[in-house]
Amino acid sequence: MTSEDFVKRIEDQYLNQLPFIAYRKPNKLKINALLQKTSELFFTNNFTEKGFVFSPFDNLEKTVLIPIEKSEDVSCSDLYNVPRRIVTSRFTSGTSEESKKHHINLVKKGVEAIKNKEFQKVVLSRREEVKLSETNPISIFKNLLDTYKSAFVYCWYHPKVGLWLGATPETLIKIEGKRFSIMALAGTQDYRGTLNVSWKDKEKQEQQFVTDFILNHLKPLVDRFKVSDVETVKAGNLVHLKTIISARLKSEVLLNEVIDGLHPTPAVCGLSRAEAKQFILNNENYNREFYTGFLGELNFETEVAPRSGWRNIENRAYAVKRNSTQLYVNLRCMQIKDKQGIIYVGGGITESSDPEVEWEETVSKSLVVRNAL
Repeated sequence: MTSEDFVKRIEDQYLNQLPFIAYRKPNKLKINALLQKTSELFFTNNFTEKGFVFSPFDNLEKTVLIPIEKSEDVSCSDLYNVPRRIVTSRFTSGTSEESKKHHINLVKKGVEAIKNKEFQKVVLSRREEVKLSETNPISIFKNLLDTYKSAFVYCWYHPKVGLWLGATPETLIKIEGKRFSIMALAGTQDYRGTLNVSWKDKEKQEQQFVTDFILNHLKPLVDRFKVSDVETVKAGNLVHLKTIISARLKSEVLLNEVIDGLHPTPAVCGLSRAEAKQFILNNENYNREFYTGFLGELNFETEVAPRSGWRNIENRAYAVKRNSTQLYVNLRCMQIKDKQGIIYVGGGITESSDPEVEWEETVSKSLVVRNAL
């Protein structure tokens, strides 16, 4: 499909108020879309369905599903021929001195709770509201695609839920058959032209919290682990600490057990999870909705070619079909509502957090979405 035809199909879907998801995986050119044929709202039951899922931060809420069987699957190689458009914007809240003071006080309250041993870490967030001159989601989606090649870039719409866009650097989980990998991503600095940066103990501790949480929750579900070295990676205008954990699920383990054990991770919630989540719900004073939830392909059928060794010569023509699930954490995202963009940003808080520095980190993170405007 040509890029012009692809864009027209998406725009028609939006004008007709029909659900869709358009997305590009990290470091890929191909852009995929699922166009749901009706406006019905579907949910996952136990993550055995096939389709694209969109899940909120609160793991007690339902996960929205765009089912493959109820949708048309379209794609294009890239949006080369679609011109990038300027979307003028004016920030109306979230960047003022009052907002800064509120977030700093929230961080201070979180640090105090940690010192009182209520939990070890909590992730605290805020939102910025922007008046937009252009609310055509394809314009903003195109800008995100052009700017963030190494992120999972998406535009998701359902008339009964809302319109969301984002460019997230973080994978929640990738599963092919019984083999899977998980990304532990934490710690943030501005990118200053090099990955050779110095990390403070606070940021190293934050990364270790996430890694340890994943390992502890998955031990009963897997046969063996492999944990990569910690590395510094670039995501837009920021750098983070990243660890990749790979393993093989036990034969009897189901996908929903893995997701229940992981979401929300300490990278978006805190540790201990239940106590940190309750603190967030009690003190952030707004509903995160799908920010810090997850989204992605659920049980897509993929073909895996046999290994190319001489013993497999006769089998090379026969590809093995497996279910593949690729889920991403919904970070660096925005919601568009009533000609207004709502940008969501946050950061991990530990006992050594400096509230002023944490505020500046959220400002840096908001630039990922602001740059697309």
